[in-house]
Formats: sequence, C-alpha cells, structure tokens
Amino acid sequence: MLKTAICDLFGIKHPIVQGGMTHISTTELVSAVSNAGALGIIACGYYLADWVREQIRLTRQKTNTSFGINIPLISHHIKEVIEVILQEKVPIVVTGAGNPEAYIPEFKKAGIKIVPVVATVSAARRMERAGVDAIVAEGTESGGHIGETTTITLVPQVVEAVKVPVITAGGFAGGRGLAAALALGVQGIQMGTRFACSTECIAHPSYKQKILEANDCGTAITGSTTGLPLRGLKNNLTEQFLAMERSGASKENLNQFGHGKMFKGLIEGDVEGGALPAGQIAGMIKDIKPVREIIAEAEKVIAGLKNFKTGGC
Repeated sequence: MLKTAICDLFGIKHPIVQGGMTHISTTELVSAVSNAGALGIIACGYYLADWVREQIRLTRQKTNTSFGINIPLISHHIKEVIEVILQEKVPIVVTGAGNPEAYIPEFKKAGIKIVPVVATVSAARRMERAGVDAIVAEGTESGGHIGETTTITLVPQVVEAVKVPVITAGGFAGGRGLAAALALGVQGIQMGTRFACSTECIAHPSYKQKILEANDCGTAITGSTTGLPLRGLKNNLTEQFLAMERSGASKENLNQFGHGKMFKGLIEGDVEGGALPAGQIAGMIKDIKPVREIIAEAEKVIAGLKNFKTGGC
C-alpha cells in the first residue's frame, strides 16, 4: 500500500483526493470515496448553508472515515457556509475561486486543515506564508474553473517553491497518472472527471455517457473574458458561448447566459444546452464503475512499479 505525507495529514489510506464538483460531489460520492480509503470532498457550490449542513450530516451517517468540503470563496453565502463548517467541525476545507487568507485563522483555531487550490507558483508561496496545511496545484487540463499553466510545468515549480505537501490536479484518472505525479514530487493526486463516471455519483447518465464518448480534443474553454475560464465538454452551449465572446459580449451578458447551465447539464442531463465541466482526461475514460474499483486499479498500477527494473538488456 502506497503511503505519502497526505495520508497521515488527512487520515486516509490512499494518496487520492476526490475533486469537489458542483452539484455532483454529494454525500453519495463523497462517502463512497472515503469508505474506499481516499478523501471524499463535498462541493458546496453556491448552495445555501442549510444544504451544506445537511450534506455534512448525511455524509457522517454513511462513513466513519475522513472527508472534506470544498468552498468557492466567491459564493454569496460564503460567511454562512463557513459558520456551518465551523459548527459541524469538518476536518478539512479545500478552497477555490478566491483568496482564503481572511478565513485561515478561524479555521486553524478550530483545528480544521486548510487546503487551497492554486494555479500559479506565486499563489502557492502566498498560501504557505498564510499558514495552510497543504496545497492543490491545478493544471489547465482540469475540468471546471482553471488557470493557464499545464500540470507538468506547474507542479515541479510549486513543489520546489513550498515546503507544505503538494497535491496535483489536472489530467489524472488512475494509477499511471498517480505514478507520474509522484515522480514530479507531489504527495498525491486529485481526480474529478474520473469519479464523475462512477456508479455512486449522482450526475445524470447522459452527462456520464458524454464523457465516455469524448476524445482527446473533446473539451473547450469558455469564459476567458469573464475572468473565470471554465473547461467543459464541447457542445452547442460552448459553441454559443465562444461565439458571444468573439463578438465582444459583455461580462454581464455572458454571466447571465451561463447562469444555471451547469445544473441543467449535470443534473437534468441536457448535454447540448447545459454546461458539462470535464477535464482533458475525459478522452481516457471509457467505463463507469464503482469508486472502490477505480481506487483499487490505481493502487494496482503503483504496486506493479515495484517489479519495474532499470538497466541494460
């Protein structure tokens, strides 16, 4: 069994973190990931605090192991959500879409581990100075909101720049990716799109099927002019959005056009008119299987490396 620094830090068996995916990283998926020995992450999205509290409590009913929660700092309900997290004593908080520095002291006081997602080396350094416990370095290959730098160039630079454990995200779907990530110096990987195609994930079957049908060129980046670029599967919506951006549509009009489209795609199953966040690794995903099998396959690949020999013929 492979064990790294984040296994001890988070109280997990495998150095794998489930990405916090809005609408679909709910108790069903989170508890399955945690029960399989990895770290399940509830995604708050822009939900109200009462929904977040319910998800935390439901997850605790389904697992006795460690889990965390992902909060987008641009949520209009962020203060209320953080109060719930503090009250419920969630052990690990992953942050995105903003700077968590203002909230770090109260998280630390409550004994909660704080793990920001960053897309640049400078952000990683700043987060370490602020006192975070670990960092997720996310490459542009990821699904959802992304930065500009690729995983393979970003990660080694972040690892060299900070002393806290680094987890990487963007382009990972199993054991081969985990092995490659460890060679880059990280302590674990975060997977989102792969877990979206698990039997436990509540995502609409049509969305899962769209991932299975994707190839290596199956995603597009929209929203670059809004300041929140998002990678998702190509469909009619991405074509319309990109056309609006090319025509010079305002940030306000683009945000209004995109409002509610993620729920439409992920939950209602409108795979042409809805937003379908997914990473470039979607082209590697060809089946839907239980979370436990996804994690076991990753561990099997890593275990096989012990038999790898170097040298001449």
